[in-house]
Amino acid sequence: MKVFADKMFNTLEKHREEIARGWCKAVRKNPRTLSFDNVPEEECFKRAIFFYKNLEQLYFSEKPYTEVQDYFSDFAETAYGFSIPLHEALYGIIMMRRHMWLYTEFQAPFLNAMDHYQAVATINKTIRIFDHGIYAITKKYGELKGQ
Repeated sequence: MKVFADKMFNTLEKHREEIARGWCKAVRKNPRTLSFDNVPEEECFKRAIFFYKNLEQLYFSEKPYTEVQDYFSDFAETAYGFSIPLHEALYGIIMMRRHMWLYTEFQAPFLNAMDHYQAVATINKTIRIFDHGIYAITKKYGELKGQ
């Protein structure tokens, strides 16, 4: 699993700016995330770069749950500060994951059964991180609203 994850994160590192700019453009135009258009373009880009840059640390962490909580809570605070509704913030995260996958998938095609197995394991672990992140965002929004 580590081999494919390393390939994915190497691709992410090499093309981080391109992926982040693509996400910013998409999230600001998507009808499901219209509030992101209120975020200045450079701030959107800066947040996406931070997100993609630090995702690898979460992935390889021994016990990522606390780090995931902090990481996604920060995203939630920023989104909340820009008056982005919860459902749009969550869809923005889903789009962020999708942009990462689509880009890395085209850069690192599967070559054999072992690569395929490692890719599936990597995807599953990344999805688990995002699932915990979605929970953290939802929890943080509730705290920020005083619920």
